[in-house]
Formats: sequence, C-alpha cells, structure tokens
Amino acid sequence: MEQQTVLILDFGGQYKELIARRVRECRVYSIVKPGETPLEEIKKIAPIGIILTGGPNSVYLESSPKCDKGLFDLGIPVLGICYGTQLLAYSLGGEVKHCEVSEYGQTKMRVDPSALLFLGMDEDQIGLMSHTDRIETLPDGFRSVASTDHCPNAAIENRGKNLFGVQFHPEVESTPNGTEFLRKFLYDACHAAGDYNLKDLETRLIKEVREQVGNGQVLLALSGGVDSSVVAALLSKAIPGQLHCVFVDHGLMRKNEGDLVEAAFKGWDLNFIRVNAEKRFLGALRGVKNPERKRKIIGKQFIKVFQKEAKKLKDVSFLAQGTIYPDVIESGGSKAATIKSHHNVGGLPKHLKFTGLVEPLRGLFKDEVRALGRQLGLDAAFVERQPFPGPGLGVRIVGDITKEKTAILQDADAIFREELEKSGAKADQYFAVLTNTRSVGVVGDFRTYGYTVALRAVRTSDFMTCEYAPLSHDLLKTVSTRIVNEVPAVGRVVYDVTGKPPATVEWE
Repeated sequence: MEQQTVLILDFGGQYKELIARRVRECRVYSIVKPGETPLEEIKKIAPIGIILTGGPNSVYLESSPKCDKGLFDLGIPVLGICYGTQLLAYSLGGEVKHCEVSEYGQTKMRVDPSALLFLGMDEDQIGLMSHTDRIETLPDGFRSVASTDHCPNAAIENRGKNLFGVQFHPEVESTPNGTEFLRKFLYDACHAAGDYNLKDLETRLIKEVREQVGNGQVLLALSGGVDSSVVAALLSKAIPGQLHCVFVDHGLMRKNEGDLVEAAFKGWDLNFIRVNAEKRFLGALRGVKNPERKRKIIGKQFIKVFQKEAKKLKDVSFLAQGTIYPDVIESGGSKAATIKSHHNVGGLPKHLKFTGLVEPLRGLFKDEVRALGRQLGLDAAFVERQPFPGPGLGVRIVGDITKEKTAILQDADAIFREELEKSGAKADQYFAVLTNTRSVGVVGDFRTYGYTVALRAVRTSDFMTCEYAPLSHDLLKTVSTRIVNEVPAVGRVVYDVTGKPPATVEWE
C-alpha cells in the first residue's frame, strides 16, 4: 500500500470492523490483523499507528489473548480500546481487577481537556461502556485523563511514549464525540497525512487488475447485488471487452429486479449473459419448508447453472468475485477466530479450470464499495439498494415456495418499499415477509382466508445489532391498506417490532 496505514490488532472485539471503518472515514487507510501478529510482521507493515480492540476476556487470566510487549517499544503511537486499554496497562505493569460495579451503555464521563484525545473539548462527555474489569493501578509514566462514577481510569495516557487508552468505545454512534477522539489520535499522535481517498483508490485498483489479468478473459458471477455489480463496473473499465458476466435469475428476486440489473449494464463494455432459471429453482424447492435446506438447495442450483454457462465460454482463465473486507475478516484465518465462513473466501474452486482469482474489492468495506460504484458511473439508486440475501425471497417466504407465493411477496414488498421511501421515514433495511399463516377476513359481504404479510424495518449502523424503526401509524395504515387492496391473496398485515438480538434481521 502506498498510503499511510493504521494497524488494528483484534482481540475478539465485536466492533473491530467498525473501528477500521471509522479510521477510513477519517481518510486514513486501516487494516485488521489478529492480536498475536508477530512483531516482525508489524514492522513490515510499518503502520503510523496501532489500535488494540476490545474483547470478551479478562486480561489477567492466563488464557486471555495477549500481544508482544515489544509492541509498546516500537515508537509507534498506540491506542487501546476497552480490553485493549486493559491489555496496554497490564502489559506495562499496571493492575487490572474485576469491577465491583460493571458499566454498560451510555455513561457520563469527566475528561481532562488538556489530554491529547480530549484537547479543547468540554469536560463533560458521554461514552459507551461495556466492561466488567477496570484498571486499578496505572503503569509508570501514565496518568488518568477521564473518569466515571465507577471507573477512575476511563482514559489514560503516556504522552512521552505516545501510548493512549480509553475504557469506552469511541467507534460507536452511542459515543457522541467518538470519531473526534479517534481523529485526534490519528492526526495529533500519529500525524496522519489523510492520504486515503477513493479517486486514488480507483486508479490503483484498475492498475492492479490490468497487471494481474493482462490480455486474459475474466468470468464473473453477477448476482445483481452491490458487491458483484461494482466489480463488474470496475472490470469493465479496467479491461474492456475481456469480461463475461453470468447473471443467474432464480426467480426469487424482488419485483422487476432482474430487468433492473440487466438495464444497469446496458452499454457497458462487457458480455452480459442472463440465465432465466426460475423453473429449475422452483422445481428443486418444491415442498421444501426447512430454511437451511432451502438455502443449500438454492446455492447448489446456482453453482450448477453457473458451471454450465462457464463451460460454454472459451479461453476464460480468471474468475472474479465480489469478496469485500468484512468477508475476509469474518472468515478468519490461521490466527483469527472464525465468526462465519463466506462462500467467496478460500481460493479457487477446484472443479473449474481457472488460473487466477480476481477480487479487487477484497480490502474495502460496504460503504466504500457503494461510493466506488457511484464514482465508476453506476446509478446512485442502484448501488444504494437494500441489502438482499443470496437466496433472495426464498428466505422471506416462510414454509414451502411456489410461483404464486413469490408473486404475492414481490407485490407486497414493492408496495412497502415504495411507500416507506416516499414518506422519508428513516430505516436502514426494510422489506416484507410472507408468513405461512392464513387468517379469516371479510371483503364486502364475503368471507376471505388470506395470507398474513409481516413488514420489517430496522435501524442500524453495522447490522450486527439493530432496533426496529418506529414507523408512523399513518404510514403503516397506508401500506396495509394498499397491500390488502392490491394483493388479493393477502388478508392481514402485521409489523415486526423485534430488535436484534434476540431476533435476526431476516426471518429465516
């Protein structure tokens, strides 16, 4: 990487991706590595700063993750967050103990406005706390620069050695000035140049693709989602005439979305191949009700259709994928804990004769992918579409899947999305679910027995947790009225007000 880099060492914290994103939002490039990354590897990365993440462990236990103590003698500024702060203090001779009173949620703090992270700020601040341990005794050379009612060392610093720590989480929205705290570390401690920007990134990615591919032909499974669509746009610009995109329409997409995807790439310098495979997928799914079985069947059929189309193409030597950085982080490696495995992380499929794998977005987060897509010329509405699961509506139809049910859900979902967007209501993801429940109703003088549609709208910054969006009763009434009037098979509409946890965003 030509630009400056901040290294984030992960100790099992759930917010590691969010930390990396916040750093990049400050125009500084960031990467995430396991907490036990060897010192020699860190030296090769040559970061301008290092951030130690939070984690679920108690640092004083022998089994808890540690880092090489030599890290703190490299002369590189270090910022600890939550567990990372306790690790910093413990490694340098401080004492960490279990709290008599644990702190969770937004907590009032008193900060020292002369401290580097709080320079010039108000003395009263709010920080999101989530800890059961606290620093009791500081290492030599450190001082406390923030406190709460139950945590005397809510932030610490050793200005002479450029070592800093915060017990709270500055990366989350619940810490109002969190990004500003991070910015002060990046620019005042690490002296960042702010040299990370998407225009330079686009130029570099195009250059790398051309160097890797040369005159070779590239095949991309274009799902129609944001990631694969941006890969298609980037490769079309980097290697015009050398890209073949196979779009498998399994019939389980949102209303008119297959046509939308095809229209989005009309006029681009690529070979767009649309495979209408609705009958094949619905046939394979006939009578299947278990959601995990549905997912596996859809995935298996997709691979079969893609392989069939790939064999028709001659002289294709590279496979392109829409792998993004969270996929890589979550799938882990030899040192990192695996949160969940991703189908597009792990190398080339052995059964297909490709010589290389092209993954130009492998180092980007979703918001960066969207911004890059707009910069490349994709329509803003296209790249800002709602997140959509790989199995499509197959996991938003509870019970068995039929063509009739798919059409019902497509119509209901389109009405909900249209009305919500028209209203200006704030939600990060919103869709309809066709439940497997029917209920009695009355239309005119006749008894009906229609399906129940559930509406789901959530607000979230990271999709790891979410709260339901408090939509107005007027909006819900409008949506309900339209759905039962315009979708004859639906007799009842309900709204899901469950957060994550305990629920998930999707129903299946």
